Amino acid sequence: SEAVVSTQSTGKQINLSRRMSEKKRSAMNQVVTREYTINIHKRIHGIGFKYRAPRAIKEIRKFATKTMGTPDVRIDTRLNKHVWHKGVKNVPFRIRVRLARKRNEDEDSANKLYTLVTVVEGIESFKGLQTQNVDVDE
Repeated sequence: SEAVVSTQSTGKQINLSRRMSEKKRSAMNQVVTREYTINIHKRIHGIGFKYRAPRAIKEIRKFATKTMGTPDVRIDTRLNKHVWHKGVKNVPFRIRVRLARKRNEDEDSANKLYTLVTVVEGIESFKGLQTQNVDVDE
């Protein structure tokens, strides 16, 4: 079946091939690991002091869902400790995280893949850091 998309400005309809949409879906099924820098500061701007660290965790979860495309996101305890280590209100401005899209071992789960979010330790400066693909030998 062909997917039909209409553009807003001209009203013309564009047919998207089924093969193209399948290709996109299969790319999301790959197991991959990447390192990202998340700017937490801009995501918790204007949030009250008692809600900053919990909101930061929610924002990390939202970022992982958006970038990896999996609704099942698991946050490592060391990442949680790193976010909370300066207290509920003094959350670190930026954080370097490793997002690993993995296969779900639980057979009766609704999702075939999940994302594991871990913190990358030992970052002195975030200047010039780019998103990197990480080769994991498993």
